[in-house]
Amino acid sequence: MTAPLSTESPPIAFLDLPAQQARLGDAIRRRVDTVLAHCRFVMGPEVGELEQALAAYAGAKECVGVSSGTDAIQIVMMAEGIGRGDAVFLPAFTYTATAEVPLLLGATPVFVDVDPRTFQIDPASLGTRIAQVRAAGRLRPRAIIGVDLFGQPAPWPALRAIAERERLFLMDDCAQSFGGALSGRKLGREAVATTLSFFPSKPLGAYGDGGAILTDDPERAELYRSLRTHGEGKTRYEVLRTGMNGRLDTLQAAVLLAKLDAFEEELARREAIARAYDRGLEGCVVTPMRVADSRSAWAVYAVLTEDETARTALQERLKAHGVPSAIYYPRPLHRQPAYQAQHDGTSLPVAEDLSCRILALPIHPELTDAEVARVIAAVRG
Repeated sequence: MTAPLSTESPPIAFLDLPAQQARLGDAIRRRVDTVLAHCRFVMGPEVGELEQALAAYAGAKECVGVSSGTDAIQIVMMAEGIGRGDAVFLPAFTYTATAEVPLLLGATPVFVDVDPRTFQIDPASLGTRIAQVRAAGRLRPRAIIGVDLFGQPAPWPALRAIAERERLFLMDDCAQSFGGALSGRKLGREAVATTLSFFPSKPLGAYGDGGAILTDDPERAELYRSLRTHGEGKTRYEVLRTGMNGRLDTLQAAVLLAKLDAFEEELARREAIARAYDRGLEGCVVTPMRVADSRSAWAVYAVLTEDETARTALQERLKAHGVPSAIYYPRPLHRQPAYQAQHDGTSLPVAEDLSCRILALPIHPELTDAEVARVIAAVRG
């Protein structure tokens, strides 16, 4: 799929929420109007309805709606009592939310390198990092966070084996990949707890912040529900533990219920665009490698250039032709100022290399075939 280059065409949207809203607006308004009629804006019936729908979609036994993907991670870690002196292992190549929560709770994030082609956490690097922490003796290894990056699944069989061998709590940060699957099973049950984000740019996005926790453990789900509402017990003024205000807004639940009805159709469109990019960009840039036996939610379609100079030149060419791009991520977490004091100085060469070469192209359900062709033509130059 190719198209002639032109600088006269209107810019392509990297994320086109107005177009999605125009397509789904009637269904969303009906849902929102129902909330405006009953006025139960905090923990209204739509929250419970969404929790049931998300659990059914993922095949999980329990779902707890919360205020954001970050708060979902925090609630799960609070439930496990993770805190000072604990080491939490996570990939160096991901968004900051995964790493900031351990620090907020007094724990230490330990950064792990990633696979150079799938960008997912590298089990070999993880094993090495756990051994290093145990040998140093300063921290207690407590947990592993697997991140399903860009829409694809982390290497869950290997992560489960390591967690079992090392007796570590395993959780899934699925903020970018709800709707993805591994070995024919939708993501949401690969770890003890799976956290979701409904930030507007996610494949299933709200009209503001929102998140959820999936688990097959009813006792943990009950604890998550208590922690999201100030640690309350059976009644509002029975306080059993220190919690937080982490509830999902009813209005956001209503928006998500409307969007969930169109979710599979949107995922299919994302897959079609990804395949078109694969064909059109072959031999020009390094296109994403699929995780074996998986389905991606295609939150991000990221290509690799030869080096940082080539990436800069490509971004400038794309911009000249009205094609947006983004860098996820321009600096790995272990090199971020906020985390340098906690990092032990270990080099993580793959994450460092990817940050200099990676570039994300537009991928969303509202892209037309003509726009996809324009993107391909602009990349090929």
